[in-house]
Amino acid sequence: MASFRGQNLLVNFWATWCPPCVAELPLLSAFHNENKPKNWQVLGLAVDQPSAVKRFQAQNPLSFPVALAGMDGTEISRSLGNLSGGLPFTVVFSPAGAVVHRKIGRVSPDDLAAWVQAG
Repeated sequence: MASFRGQNLLVNFWATWCPPCVAELPLLSAFHNENKPKNWQVLGLAVDQPSAVKRFQAQNPLSFPVALAGMDGTEISRSLGNLSGGLPFTVVFSPAGAVVHRKIGRVSPDDLAAWVQAG
């Protein structure tokens, strides 16, 4: 995470078996493309099996990096405020590394616009 210091960072916990997760990925990919020049980075953390994520990405390329969190991803998301462990879960960090927004459930274009405006 230290490599993202100095940027606004949106971290999205998702899985290939989670329909709302899969549905929001194109929106997050477009958000990344549009806002990367404005000091925003998106990171996907897949709470899933490596083979499933690899297959998914081969068929649905994303514009942002995806890391494999495996089942440990649930515990990582809980440590960031996702007490239920539900997916999708999104956390926004300030350039200094502080958590500034959290959302359980699918993000909307309005959420993303508000976070950019605030950040």
